[in-house]
Amino acid sequence: MKKLVTAPHGLHGSLTVPGDKSISHRAVMLGSISQGKTVIHHFLAGDDCLSTLAAFNAMGVKSERDGETVIIYGNGIDALKEPAQPLDMGNSGTTTRLLMGILAGRDFETRLFGDASLQKRPMKRVSEPLSHLGARIELTDNGTLPATIHGQKLHGTHYQMQVASAQVKSALIFAALQADTPSTIIEKLPTRNHTEIMLNQFGANIETATDQKTIRVVPKPELTGQTVEVPGDISSAAFFLTAGAIVANSRIRLERVNLNPTRTGIITVLQKMGADLQIEALPTDGEPLGNITIATSQLKPIQIEAEDIPAVIDELPLVALLAACADGTSSIRGAEELRVKETDRIQTVVAELRKLGVEVEELTDGMIIKGRRQWAINNDQLDSYGDHRIGMMDAVAALKADRPLQLANADAVSVSYPGFFQDLERLLGGDLA
Repeated sequence: MKKLVTAPHGLHGSLTVPGDKSISHRAVMLGSISQGKTVIHHFLAGDDCLSTLAAFNAMGVKSERDGETVIIYGNGIDALKEPAQPLDMGNSGTTTRLLMGILAGRDFETRLFGDASLQKRPMKRVSEPLSHLGARIELTDNGTLPATIHGQKLHGTHYQMQVASAQVKSALIFAALQADTPSTIIEKLPTRNHTEIMLNQFGANIETATDQKTIRVVPKPELTGQTVEVPGDISSAAFFLTAGAIVANSRIRLERVNLNPTRTGIITVLQKMGADLQIEALPTDGEPLGNITIATSQLKPIQIEAEDIPAVIDELPLVALLAACADGTSSIRGAEELRVKETDRIQTVVAELRKLGVEVEELTDGMIIKGRRQWAINNDQLDSYGDHRIGMMDAVAALKADRPLQLANADAVSVSYPGFFQDLERLLGGDLA
């Protein structure tokens, strides 16, 4: 059990949050399947991204890591070797799903497994779309890991996605790069586009139509190693944006945060709720980034619908927490995707908010939350359920408590933000002019 801190005097100071998790994963993958040296700065050295690095090391890719800098020595996708042992995905759904797309077109067989949580997560949502390119992937009878990927020649396809998922889309793109003819992938709703942006940086030809949903992939590109500057992860920054808005007497600046419009749903939510938030855009050659300042805010309720979900999928636990602090009733709908994350995040968020004394109704696709500024906490034993984002949401919520709360399974936070608790402590003693 970890004792969670309260913030009776507010939160103050500046932070540079860890590198973006999605971009760190993809930088390792692209560096590994490109020719030449790739240098990654501000790499997120969390458990998930290290699982990606280890997987490519096991397939013969050489790399060096010094803190937040990673150097990948790539020899192209054809140089990947069959691993001597099954590849351990740890807790990383991103590693698993994107690797399925890469490995589907190789000339060897690979077996993937993960920890107890990952082995419950649905993988048919990736293997079935990949089969339209000719991929052959065996899962358990339940459609979960362990998976066996029988690499073989792939063919181009025209595929309409059934779920709004950047991971499934990215797996399809990686497979389509290895096909014999071009492919067209049509998204259900636009999702984060880091794979497309970075692939084009490395020399691929990925075209996105003006509808932002139709993607054309030209196969067999000559990918060349690049230097990748990973911006701060908006999903990590979101915990402090939420804390700054809901904790009295707070003012926080978060520096060099990724502002890719497919990822800034949490900023849109905060703005709609009336948060005291300012953004300073910074010059960049890669993805858009900037500094964000947030201060204690009087929040209005919000209604989140299905079309809002892809841009805020990872931050929905925090949207629920913001709603719990707003004056009035908020709703989140169209969020069935939360049921198949590291935990069933609808169920776990509802359970944790109720411990805090929040009135919340669970829906099949979301929740209805009756917010108020102060809660009457009825259970001081919180739990991450092994889910990093639930653990950090609990820690942010605990800042408002009138007494210290306890968090079970706090070590799950290291999956995406190993230094989270230290950064939180810094803001308790920080100062921002």
